[in-house]
Amino acid sequence: MPDEPELGAFDAFARSIDIGKLDPGQFVRLIETMDMLGKAGTGVELSALRTSTFIRIIEQASVTQLDALMAHAVLRPVVLAELFERMGRHVKPGAPDLVLHWRFTGGCEAGGYDRYQTVIENGQCSSGIVQDRDPRATVTIVPTDFLKVATGNASAPLLFLRGRVKVKGDIPCVANFPNHFDLSSP
Repeated sequence: MPDEPELGAFDAFARSIDIGKLDPGQFVRLIETMDMLGKAGTGVELSALRTSTFIRIIEQASVTQLDALMAHAVLRPVVLAELFERMGRHVKPGAPDLVLHWRFTGGCEAGGYDRYQTVIENGQCSSGIVQDRDPRATVTIVPTDFLKVATGNASAPLLFLRGRVKVKGDIPCVANFPNHFDLSSP
């Protein structure tokens, strides 16, 4: 992956944790502790992890663990923002210009959705909660499924066929969207 720092002590620690041995509450507390340490300015934080380590944590987590994480009112936006930030750093050269709107189910915002926008323009990708551009498509998805698709552990087209992803707009664009990034762990 491009621009990955050397494996530091925090990455080594995070990689040594057997995520499968944690119950959902313990998994949430692990991520909560990383977030708390980062807010305290200790240098131990989610954003300090290599992308491959961050993705590895999500890959190893069970659906139940990820559901518990995405049900946490404070950590849900932290983890989604972290993933979107990493997408911006790992957009592949030649990715087409596009705008997507995201609606994550179970959110606390109006209508029960957390809303984000992703813009790929001139080879750069940015995401945020402001939806100020006309989208090529709007995607409604369970946040756990989004984490799995973004890390290469679930197929967006398969989830669409199973009715777990709703798309208003350009369906092929959404199906191909994960291919514009290199977020999978080595």
